[in-house]
Amino acid sequence: MTPTEHGSRLQTMILVTVVLAGIALLSGLLGGCSESTPPATPTPTRTPPPAPAQSTATPVQEPTTTPPPTATPSPTPIPSPTPWPENVNPLTGETVEDESKLDRVPVAIKISNWPGQYVRPQAGINSADLIYEHYNEGWFATRWTAVFLDQSPERVGPIRSGRIIDLEIPAMYNAVFANSGFSNGVVRLFRNSDLYPDQVVSDSLPETIQPRPFFRDHSRNVPLEHTMYTSPELVRKWASARGVEGRRELEGMTFSEELPQDVDAAGSGNLVRIPWNRLDAEWRYDEESEQYLRWTDGAAHVDALSGEQLRAANVVLLYVPQWNTDIVEDPHSGALSIRWALWNKDNPHRPATLLRDGRRYDGIWNREERDDMLTLLDEEGNPLPFKVGSTFFEVLPQGDRAIEVTVE
Repeated sequence: MTPTEHGSRLQTMILVTVVLAGIALLSGLLGGCSESTPPATPTPTRTPPPAPAQSTATPVQEPTTTPPPTATPSPTPIPSPTPWPENVNPLTGETVEDESKLDRVPVAIKISNWPGQYVRPQAGINSADLIYEHYNEGWFATRWTAVFLDQSPERVGPIRSGRIIDLEIPAMYNAVFANSGFSNGVVRLFRNSDLYPDQVVSDSLPETIQPRPFFRDHSRNVPLEHTMYTSPELVRKWASARGVEGRRELEGMTFSEELPQDVDAAGSGNLVRIPWNRLDAEWRYDEESEQYLRWTDGAAHVDALSGEQLRAANVVLLYVPQWNTDIVEDPHSGALSIRWALWNKDNPHRPATLLRDGRRYDGIWNREERDDMLTLLDEEGNPLPFKVGSTFFEVLPQGDRAIEVTVE
């Protein structure tokens, strides 16, 4: 091979090499563009549910646990009494000389009646328009609730603690109720009643006690619990400070000096004996005064203020359902409070006996609504009129606790 041919071949080989290298480089560049690594796919995450919208609606009130009232049959219509004249006491039927006395709030006062050696004679009892006597806890002895409107003795007592029956008596007569205190269970009932806070005054309600209407009388040598007294005027001053004053609406009782018309007396009613457990009560009709006079445990029962024997124009025997509650009234003995059903509802058997003018009249007692007075009806459903004057109610148990009352 000539040098010329050798040089030509060498140049050709160099050219081919350069061209092939260029092609390879170009392919590499093009290949790199088409095979680049794909972008990573992000890991899927759970999309949170949308937050609940804030409601602006008023929350639905939970229903209360108080059951709806049960429908009761319509009672037999009772004639409405004629409104009393302004000068007639609606609790006694008596005409008063000073009618401004009737422009006052009735006052109910709790009075002790046992033990006799400590509490009798009580003060102011002959001035009451009405008195209710009932069993104490443990079904022994008795306690009284006296209602005052016309007269206002300077001292009434000794005052003792209230009982569950006193949820009813002040309501019947639109009265302010004064007592020395309550057991823990009973005070809760009063705090939840319509009497609280302006119609019940007691040392068990210290937040409402001022101006305090009670005082101590240490003139007798008796335990401290038998030394508390009050007066209707002191109780009215307490009530007035709370805006409770003025004449109350008191309608319902019917009075007549004449004997009940068209009603046959069931017999003589000159003598009544009630053998309460641990205490005997007796009422005897006195022809001269035309009043019933009281004996207790064989002795004349007198008023400490006047020395006169306790008397009443009417004595009423009320036969009322009564039962023990689960409230411990006396922590020492464990005696339970008693409940008295002084209302018509669910209580169709309500016998009552009115003793007046030495005669006995049997009928039923009646109280339709909470603020109704307790009244008496004859067998035909007509009002059985009280004799004009004061009335003493004996609240007697029925059933297993019944007392063998003697009427002669």
